[in-house]
Amino acid sequence: MSGSDILVITAGLAAIGWINWYFFAASRSAVAAEANGGVQRAKIEVDNGYDPAVVRVHAGRPVRLEFHRVDQSSCTEEVVIPDFGIRSFLPTGRTTPVEFTPTAAGSHEFTCGMGMVRGTIVVDE
Repeated sequence: MSGSDILVITAGLAAIGWINWYFFAASRSAVAAEANGGVQRAKIEVDNGYDPAVVRVHAGRPVRLEFHRVDQSSCTEEVVIPDFGIRSFLPTGRTTPVEFTPTAAGSHEFTCGMGMVRGTIVVDE
C-alpha cells in the first residue's frame, strides 16, 4: 500500500466520521414547549439541522411547532412527522406553523423530507 492509498483511506474515514456527526450528533439541544392560551408552542430554527432538536410537550393539549427556516439546502425544505401524518413545506426565510394534538406519552421523530436531518418530540403525560 502506497502513501497516497493511506492518505485516501484516512481522508475517507474522516469524511464518514464528519458526516455521521453532522447529521446525527450536532444540534441536539432540547426545550420544553411553552403553554400559551392552552396551546403548547415551540420555535424551531431550521439551519443545517433543528434547533432545538428535542421538544417536550404534554399529551392531550394542542401543540404548535413554529419552524423558521434559514437554511437554503433542498434537504430541509420540508418537515415530516410520520406519527402524526404531517408533511409540511418550509419556505426559506419564513416561519411555518405545524399543529397537532398528541394523545399519549411517547417519543416521536421528525425529519427533513430526505430523512437525514432529525429531531424528536417527547410527549409526557
